[in-house]
Amino acid sequence: MWTGKSDISGWLVRPAGGHAWAVLGAVLVASAVHAARVTSDGGMDNAIVVRAARTWLAGGSPYDDPHFLYFPSAVLAAVPQALLPGALLRVLVPCAVTGLLALGWACALRLHRVPLRSRLAVLGLTGLAVGFAPFGHLVRLGNWTVTAAVALPLCLLLAHRGRWTAAGAVVGAAVALKPLLAPVVLLFLFAGRWRALAVAALVPALASGAAALLMPDPAGFFTRTLPFLLRGDDAFVRLYEASPAAVLPRLGVPRALAEGAALAAAGAGVLCAYLRWRRADPGPLRFAETGAGLMLSAFLVSRPSYDHYLLVALPLLLAGLPYAGSVARGPWFWVALAPQVPGVTWPWLESERRRAFKDAFTLCVLAVTVARRTGGGAVADDRVPGARAPGSARPSAAPF
Repeated sequence: MWTGKSDISGWLVRPAGGHAWAVLGAVLVASAVHAARVTSDGGMDNAIVVRAARTWLAGGSPYDDPHFLYFPSAVLAAVPQALLPGALLRVLVPCAVTGLLALGWACALRLHRVPLRSRLAVLGLTGLAVGFAPFGHLVRLGNWTVTAAVALPLCLLLAHRGRWTAAGAVVGAAVALKPLLAPVVLLFLFAGRWRALAVAALVPALASGAAALLMPDPAGFFTRTLPFLLRGDDAFVRLYEASPAAVLPRLGVPRALAEGAALAAAGAGVLCAYLRWRRADPGPLRFAETGAGLMLSAFLVSRPSYDHYLLVALPLLLAGLPYAGSVARGPWFWVALAPQVPGVTWPWLESERRRAFKDAFTLCVLAVTVARRTGGGAVADDRVPGARAPGSARPSAAPF
């Protein structure tokens, strides 16, 4: 992709100054330290998984807790945390979540061939940490959604480089920790990569099957957790869900109609993702937009569906900013993010229990914006961002 001096892309992909990196470091450290001060056991959501592991170590069933929504393999993965004191966890977990979010952003940048030392690398991550509320929520909660936020861009990066089997293994490992990335197996189906599809399915199946044999209730996920997820009748959880199936009934829409509308929207999103993949444009946008489209479609109908799930798809879209015709170049991408700016008070939505309406707006607008990419639009040049055309002048350096 050639970018001239008049295009913001050329400015974004040039190296950032040292003071920009200092600001980013200060922001990330402040976020992690704040989370360590206000949480215990590394965050409320992480505490659920750690408590499940401790219950198993004590001889009980992790699925006695209805809010433990993970496969048995996640119990074993949480055992190292269960052996650590809470005072240490409250420091290590926010730091680990922050580091993993940064790693996921780096993978998204490399997928789009954006230099890791670029201004976009620094400003994008700073913007996510400062201007996107779910980033701070995820750090404070310590939710294992962060594993999916790393695995999806890494999977797409490997697939884009032709390493499909490795991409399948990454997705499978992420699903073994948290089933959030299960919809990505459709990408392997679209591409006809059957070995990668088999690996993505076998890794969590074998890991969970082996772990289940060590549980006092081997079928607990199917007899307790799965019915809980299908019912979606937890009154506390429903207040924070962002899917239309959960939000519309709070506005007076009959539950059956809301669920039907959400299912139809998700189906349309998957179809759009398939069409996007079939429109085999050169460059990485095909991978990023197909993967993000699949995940956003799933979030429209999944129960539960929280605001921090957006961090699985959003960095992939934001990292494509240097490419003409990318989703992040459109106005609706930024309109969708407006409700997530921290510190802005929206009338009648001040209560923390009403933030789900803002999250639903962001989710739905992002999903529609990505889906519209299937209708055409500019095809991005396949050259590395910032590359100069023959005979063009080298862009002048800027201080920031």
